[in-house]
Amino acid sequence: MTDVVRAALVQATWTGDTESMIAKHEEHAREAARQGAKVIGFQEVFNAPYFCQVQEPEHYRWAEPVPDGPTVRRMQELARETGMVIVVPVFEVEGAGFYYNTAAVIDADGSYLGKYRKHHIPQVKGFWEKYYFRPGNLGWPVFDTAVGKVGVYICYDRHFPEGWRQLGLNGAQLVYNPSATHRGLSSYLWQLEQPAAAVANEYFVAAINRVGIEEYGDNDFYGTSYFVDPRGQFVGDVASAKEEELVVRDLDFDLIEQVRQQWAFYRDRRPDAYDGLVQP
Repeated sequence: MTDVVRAALVQATWTGDTESMIAKHEEHAREAARQGAKVIGFQEVFNAPYFCQVQEPEHYRWAEPVPDGPTVRRMQELARETGMVIVVPVFEVEGAGFYYNTAAVIDADGSYLGKYRKHHIPQVKGFWEKYYFRPGNLGWPVFDTAVGKVGVYICYDRHFPEGWRQLGLNGAQLVYNPSATHRGLSSYLWQLEQPAAAVANEYFVAAINRVGIEEYGDNDFYGTSYFVDPRGQFVGDVASAKEEELVVRDLDFDLIEQVRQQWAFYRDRRPDAYDGLVQP
């Protein structure tokens, strides 16, 4: 029997406030559920603007606890309502001075499964993230959800192959990569890196980007979100480069085993030869 998972992602424009931004994503999720989706993921810090274009203390106001903050609790209610697994990227505060770029993973019954904290934190023009975030310290969790084994890798992480591989070794079938990346910086890499990671690690990837220009800078977020399969092929069309969009696609998880038997990359790994990769 074919193991097909109908999956969704949202690339969204910033509305100007948190309440309307969350409400908009709730409506996208309900529409995805009406289309039969069983899992959905949102973009990086989905309930806020991409405030990392500037370095200002006022933006710590976007942070909240995970899982006990209002947004994650609200998403738990949404998961129960829609029967979908939801990947929820937010700005997390753990305690005074401890802030992370985080994604909570909520199962289809509304239960909180855990969180991933972004490991690799950029500090370049338009992406001043070290001002706000500590590096992630929870490893590379893969969550056993109602649709299968789901992992998360956040934005700048995608440039580092080690985490992609660890997610594969930990059993991921689908990895959500919520992002906020702009046209002038890395657009030519956008349709190169995640398909390459999907091939190298033989799982599905959901690549999500913001879209539009926001109030705290001139970054032009170019959308073009997509799903890619373990052969590196796009599943359906890539989303718009200019407009907000809900993307819903059928992912055949049986393809993962087929590709792993055919290409056998995991069989031919040489961890005994890789010691140098982890030397400082």
